[in-house]
Amino acid sequence: MPTALDVTPEEMAAYRATARRRWERQQQERARRRERAWKVARRAAALLKEQYDAKRVMLFGSLVRGDRFYARSDVDLAVWGLDERLYYRVVSHLLDLDPTIEVDLVMAEDAPPALLEAIEREGMTL
Repeated sequence: MPTALDVTPEEMAAYRATARRRWERQQQERARRRERAWKVARRAAALLKEQYDAKRVMLFGSLVRGDRFYARSDVDLAVWGLDERLYYRVVSHLLDLDPTIEVDLVMAEDAPPALLEAIEREGMTL
């Protein structure tokens, strides 16, 4: 099996160029996915307020932090004032907004205090 010592400078340059192109494609896809996730978050907030009478919606988690949003990241939303009997119907509706972006919905009234503090501190009202 060849080692790194056996690789010619030309082969190493080709390897690096390929790795750079792959990294650039991944970054472009990450940016596209992040933009789709922002659209889902905004549409979800509007839906929660307009169709389900939510009083307040906050985005939190990796999408707000930006640099931590990856290929498997989801949209984390906290909602206030949503009728808890509608929770599963609402989640189903939110998941239909974009089949490639998962939405995690937290009922603020039922959330642990530490999570609520983090949402208030790091989140963004939509």
